[in-house]
Amino acid sequence: MKKDSSRKWMWWFLVVLGATQVYFVRELLAAYALFALGFAALAVVALGVYLVQKAWEAGLRHAERQAGPAMNLARRSWAFVEDVSRKPFGGADSEAAQ
Repeated sequence: MKKDSSRKWMWWFLVVLGATQVYFVRELLAAYALFALGFAALAVVALGVYLVQKAWEAGLRHAERQAGPAMNLARRSWAFVEDVSRKPFGGADSEAAQ
């Protein structure tokens, strides 16, 4: 009778040990899933920042190509304004007075 009682406790101990191992593995898998989701979210954010930066660079390149004629017009206009501002105001009377 003693032998059967000890076997019974041994089997209960093994079942409890197996159940705790299964529970531990399930907790580890849940933690792994949460970490995977967290790192995936960080990867999506990093990819978004990278794509925005690349789009910004492409936009600047495009604006630089398109701004060439506008910059030439601005320079010529500024030179014209400087030239006009150096001339005296007042028309023919002011030139005759000099």
